[in-house]
Amino acid sequence: MKAQVFRGVNQLSYEDISIPEIGADEVLVQVRVVGLCQSDIKKIRYPLYEPPRIFGHETAGVISAIGEAVTDWQVGQRVVVMHHIPCMRCAYCLNENFSMCDTYKRITTTAGFVPSGGGFAEYVKVPGHIVRNGGLIPIPDSVTFEQASFVEPTNCCLKAVKKAKVEPGQTVLITGAGPIGLMFAMLVKYFGARAIATDLIPARIEKALNVGAEAAFDARDPDLSAKIKALTGGMGVDICLLAVPSEKAFFQGLDCTRKGGKILFFAEFPDEVEIPINPNILYRRELDLMGSYSSSYRLQALAADIVFNRRIDVDKLVSDRYPLKELTAAVERAVQPTPETYKILLYPENGKE
Repeated sequence: MKAQVFRGVNQLSYEDISIPEIGADEVLVQVRVVGLCQSDIKKIRYPLYEPPRIFGHETAGVISAIGEAVTDWQVGQRVVVMHHIPCMRCAYCLNENFSMCDTYKRITTTAGFVPSGGGFAEYVKVPGHIVRNGGLIPIPDSVTFEQASFVEPTNCCLKAVKKAKVEPGQTVLITGAGPIGLMFAMLVKYFGARAIATDLIPARIEKALNVGAEAAFDARDPDLSAKIKALTGGMGVDICLLAVPSEKAFFQGLDCTRKGGKILFFAEFPDEVEIPINPNILYRRELDLMGSYSSSYRLQALAADIVFNRRIDVDKLVSDRYPLKELTAAVERAVQPTPETYKILLYPENGKE
C-alpha cells in the first residue's frame, strides 16, 4: 500500500509499505478520507518524535478485514476511527479527565512503524482495545466520509465548549477564525449562545459571520474592546475561547471578558512562551483560567450526533482537497494559508467518495 512516512523534520516520503497484519481482535480499515490537523503539522515540522512514523488521525473509511475474534463488526462497514480511547479505570478516568489517562495518550492505531495514528496511508490497523471500547463509530448511509472525518475534531471543540459551560444567552469571544475557531462559532450558536469572532484575515472574518457568529472583528482593531463592550451592555463577554496561540489574543480576551467570566486556552502555545499576569487581576475580577486538551470519551456519542445529524454544517469548513501523495503541499498550504484556506482533507489512492 501507499503511505506518507515521516522520515525526519519536514521530510515526508510517499512510499510503498506492507499492509498491516491484524491480530485476532483487530480490524483493518481502508482509509477513504483523513483530515489534516494542526497537531499533525507540528509533528511533521518540529523535532517532537523519532522517525519513521505515519501520522494522521481524523480518519474515516471502510472495514476491509476483521480478526477471527471480532464479532461486532463486519467487512464493508463504513466507520470513523478514533485513535484515543481511555482505560476507564485509572484515577484520571474516574475523575473524567480522560485525556490525561496514560492509555488514552498512548496511540495504538497504526499503518506501520511506531503507532502514531496511521491515517496518512491506504490502510490503518485498529487494535483490540480500540475495537472493543467504542473506538469505531459506524457512519450512517446518509453521511459522507468527508463529514464523518469531522467527528474527532468536533469532539475536541465540544469538550472545550462543555468545560467552559457555554449556556444559552451567553456571549462567547472566539479568538481566531480558522477551521477550529469556525467550528467553535457553530457549536456556540448550536448551544444557544452568541459568538463573536476575531481574526486578521478579512475573508475569515466574513466566513465567521457566514457560519453563525453574531459579530466578527479584525483582531487589530484598536476599538475592539469598546465594540465588544457595546455588544454586551458594557459588561464584556462571558467566555473567551483562545483558538490561536497568541499572547496578544490572550490579553485582548482578558480585556474583553467580564468580571466573573472565563478564559479557556484551546490552542497549544510554543513551550518557550510565558505570559506575565498580575494575579490580582484574576483575584479582583474573579476570572477563571482553564485549558482544554484533546477529546472526551464522555462526549463521543454527542459529537457523532452533532456531525451525523448536521446540527452544525461541517461542509462549510472544507476548503482544500489533496490526494495523499501531495501531503507535503497540503502542509505548506496549511502553514501559509490563502484567505480562503480552512480545513484540508486528504484522499488515499484507493478512491474518493
